[in-house]
Amino acid sequence: MSQHDHQTHDHHARHTHDHAPGSAQENGSGPVAGGEEFWDGRYSESTRIWSGKPNALLVREAQDLAPGRALDLGCGEGADTVWLARRGWRVTATDISKVALGRAAEHAAEAGVTDLVDWQQHDFAQSFPEGEFDLVSACFLHSYGEFPRERILRRAAAAVAPGGTLLVVGHAGGPSWNPEAHADLHFPTPQEVLAQLDLPEGGWEIQTAAEHVQPMTDPEGRPGTRPDNVLTVRRVA
Repeated sequence: MSQHDHQTHDHHARHTHDHAPGSAQENGSGPVAGGEEFWDGRYSESTRIWSGKPNALLVREAQDLAPGRALDLGCGEGADTVWLARRGWRVTATDISKVALGRAAEHAAEAGVTDLVDWQQHDFAQSFPEGEFDLVSACFLHSYGEFPRERILRRAAAAVAPGGTLLVVGHAGGPSWNPEAHADLHFPTPQEVLAQLDLPEGGWEIQTAAEHVQPMTDPEGRPGTRPDNVLTVRRVA
């Protein structure tokens, strides 16, 4: 699992938490869809999958936050982690893939922020980082196969310290050049994600709950767009 950015072309040949059916073994042989072996193999296919730039919606939502402790769920090659660390955040960066974590650590070293990052390997269906955080970022947290996303996001909310922020970003539909892509999948709206989180009344403030159309390029390098959903909530108690 890992991050997805819109600075390079989507799509699910390169998507972090891919949904494409048939892209992994479906008959029980080969790597388990969405498992460590699968994602290590996915990252090993090339020396870089993403652009190295942070997710635009993370930048939009977090640029005015005071640096503190951050948790990057599904850090991938580390662009979001490095952006946060450069701004003074102490980041716990997590991913299921050792290959992704190694690549992200190299990125952090190049940026001179190694001392600000704690790299941890987690399969979020099985384990979760310990501690409380002033920012928990879950950008495009999807995966193949069985994936308890709602339970994981509730755990993410529980890890937010009082006064801290939870950011959840996900796709809202297909890209402009293929709007029916993965039409069989349901991309939850910000309101649906909020309901799934089941946050205690009076304990949280909604900062952002909206759909944003993000610029990106298609597989041929031509300009395009894709709609994404963003939910940002602040814990007040």
